[in-house]
Amino acid sequence: MADSILDRFALTDGVAVVTGAGRGIGEGIAIGLAEAGCDVVLTARRENEINAVADKVRALGRRALAIPGDITDGEFVESLAKQAKDEMGKVTLWVSNAGGADDRTPRHLADMPDRQWDYQMDLNLRAVFTGARAAAAVLEEGGSIINISSGAALKPSPNNGPYAVAKAGVDSLTRTMSSELASRGIRVNGVAPGPVPTEVFMEFFGASEEDIPGLGKKLGIPLGRLGRPEDVANAVVYLASDAASWVTGQTLLVNGGNR
Repeated sequence: MADSILDRFALTDGVAVVTGAGRGIGEGIAIGLAEAGCDVVLTARRENEINAVADKVRALGRRALAIPGDITDGEFVESLAKQAKDEMGKVTLWVSNAGGADDRTPRHLADMPDRQWDYQMDLNLRAVFTGARAAAAVLEEGGSIINISSGAALKPSPNNGPYAVAKAGVDSLTRTMSSELASRGIRVNGVAPGPVPTEVFMEFFGASEEDIPGLGKKLGIPLGRLGRPEDVANAVVYLASDAASWVTGQTLLVNGGNR
């Protein structure tokens, strides 16, 4: 009997590497992948956080490996890919989720210090490139790379310019690598979330937990609410699954209709 459509969304016995997996969207992606059947390798700087997420993955009956490190360090990223394959037996999916800013101070591009520009390029673009390169070295035919972009890449982003520029670069990288890796049977796609109340988002907008219910309408999101980590996880599961086996080079907007 042929697989049902629901079977095609399953990720049974896959092994995913998720960067920035200790909290927020990264944690949501890791949990969503585990619920879909994946074992998960988690990385982030804060060891206590990825250990906590690893425990949640194991509670779902999947294997988990927590490897702390700095994904802006290319040597670490290469060793992460090798360790993931060696200890888990294979890697079928790489999700480059880590990103953000360091001081989270709104600035116009004309006032942007070189250090802030360089930091955001390293974290939000270069780390995605080195992650995709490391993933390409360990993925086999049928593997998938998913880069987490942002809706900010598609429109003017006052006071947040370097982040938007870097994410636009991620979208271009996704398209180019999808073409270059297609002959090897490796798909490369992206997910571009709209506003999700992560720690970085809350600090950037000076918002509190009490503000969250009303922020969606205040920001003009047609569906009236902010995003949730599971909204992004749902898109990642789809793009990683056989249901998306004829989809590559695409960046899927998950933003409540925000423009």
